[in-house]
Amino acid sequence: MHHVYRATPTLTTHCFRFNMNSRVILLLGFIALLTGCVSPKQVVYFQGVDSVSDSVLVAPTFVPIIRPADVLSVQVNSLNPEKSMIFNPYMVANGGNAATTAGATASLPAPVGYVVSMSGEITIPLLGPVKVAGQTVDQAGRTIAEKLTRFLKEPTVDVRNLNFRISVLGEVARPALFTIPNNQVTIIEALGLAGDVTIVGRRDNVLVVRETNGAKKFARVDLTRRDLFRSPYYYLHPNDIVYVEPGKARLASADRASQITPIVLSALSFVAIILTQVF
Repeated sequence: MHHVYRATPTLTTHCFRFNMNSRVILLLGFIALLTGCVSPKQVVYFQGVDSVSDSVLVAPTFVPIIRPADVLSVQVNSLNPEKSMIFNPYMVANGGNAATTAGATASLPAPVGYVVSMSGEITIPLLGPVKVAGQTVDQAGRTIAEKLTRFLKEPTVDVRNLNFRISVLGEVARPALFTIPNNQVTIIEALGLAGDVTIVGRRDNVLVVRETNGAKKFARVDLTRRDLFRSPYYYLHPNDIVYVEPGKARLASADRASQITPIVLSALSFVAIILTQVF
């Protein structure tokens, strides 16, 4: 009668398994360290407050001027509601809302409204051409309302620029093209629309690209300093581009990952082979 003997794990085998498991854990910990770290000074906004209560001057509010090729919504109201509808041909197309919703992206249809001609005019039913270029939306509203007094009793006109768009790109949660319905937005509000800067984005060197007199101007903004509120780029202009660069932690982790990945895969394969032989 033959007896089959099976080898039972010895103390040496258990120790080997423990050592291998320890090495695997250390290896994974080493990989985690490669991702780098971010200092609080790199992510905290508005630093430099020396007391519990403090204040800082804010840059003058930016008021956009109507330019040729802008698209305007013009909503007319008066004591003659039925007659007022004649001057609101685009309200039905906009679903009764003359303002474009914030957060609209470039994939949406072009806004529907009065296009400002190269001569700076819009053509309104019965009124004909009305000069609006070079005016603010409030001034344009008063100009149109004054002309409407020939047809309506106590007219009021609400003018919005549907071309007020900004782009937020880079290390933010939701990069996108945003349409601003109230024609005024700060860089902080823009980043809020985009879901804020990610933990690895550079808050101390945000790039703002602005078109001025047919040329692109590039400027840097430091979100970690209170001087931000005095910056001419605190209030954004139509078609501004806000770009948040990746920080050193992101770049370092990406570079290290590309360098270490082959080594890690080889090491894990070696460990798997040894464990297979042992077990």
